Amino acid sequence: DVQLVESGGGSVQAGGSMRLSCTIHGYTYSAGCMGWFRQAPGKEREGVAVLYTNGVVTYYADSVKGRFTISEDNGENTVYLQMKSLNPGDTAMYYCAAGLVAGTKAADFGYWGQGTQVTVS
Repeated sequence: DVQLVESGGGSVQAGGSMRLSCTIHGYTYSAGCMGWFRQAPGKEREGVAVLYTNGVVTYYADSVKGRFTISEDNGENTVYLQMKSLNPGDTAMYYCAAGLVAGTKAADFGYWGQGTQVTVS
């Protein structure tokens, strides 16, 4: 029974910051990765940030490099996405995901949260 629960979404003005969090229940990993994806109306789901559990690679989409930071708190089994300098292009439903193998595409992840909406105006 694996559950991922996102929180922290909402509406902000351009230039603002937000911090998303995702708590994971019933899931333990030593390899693979935790990631954040987003999907806007009319667009496909895209990976925005991925943290490999072994710390080898931290992936960021070109559109968010320098603005978004992914991190985790192992003790609390939580992954975060700190977002800065937000712009309207960041508006989307953001999803937390977990996978047993390393990857940066949605198909690489087997567990998903319900998503949290981020709206930037």
